[in-house]
Amino acid sequence: MEGTIAEELYSESLQSTQSKLGDISLSDYKKDRPSGSGVDDSCEDDGSLWGGSDEGLEETADLDREWQRRHDQFHTIGYRDGLVAGKEAAAQEGFNIGFKQSVSVGYKLGLVRGVSSVLASLPADLKEKLAGIPENQSKFQSLYESVNSLSTVDALSLFNGDITTQRTKEVFVGANTNSQTIDLLKENPDYGRLGKFYEELAALLPQSPALNVHLHEEH
Repeated sequence: MEGTIAEELYSESLQSTQSKLGDISLSDYKKDRPSGSGVDDSCEDDGSLWGGSDEGLEETADLDREWQRRHDQFHTIGYRDGLVAGKEAAAQEGFNIGFKQSVSVGYKLGLVRGVSSVLASLPADLKEKLAGIPENQSKFQSLYESVNSLSTVDALSLFNGDITTQRTKEVFVGANTNSQTIDLLKENPDYGRLGKFYEELAALLPQSPALNVHLHEEH
């Protein structure tokens, strides 16, 4: 009986001592071990090694998708800005060319319309003093009616036709060496229809010296 009690006491004492030694050993190991030094740290910090890896892959995938979205966004913006800039440059170039081609014709047509309109609005006695002989008065009146019957759309249509005819003539003149063909092309009566009004005014003014009009001179 005494041996049995002694054995039980010894066994309990031994288990208690081993338990304390185990706790002290594990505590000392954690205290002395540097942080972040192994797989156990990853498991302890993240809870699961495989769980932490999945989160990293998911974050990388999100970054890739965001980069691709931004890339597509800025690529589209750059493409659109390039188109807008190109259109603006082309429109400006077209305007510059059109202005150079039309400003002289527009000035001359405006001059013809202004002079003929003033004469048409004057009383007969003043018109006779300024325009001179009845024949000149009749020509000025006819010129006034012809010019003022043109609407803006009609004038633009005539101008476009003149430009097209001029380009066609230049192509044929460049492609032909026959002098007779070139002369016929240059004598095309349809060329410069708006310019014909100015030519008529220029022919009438010397016969009407009382009209002090300065004509546009070509340089």
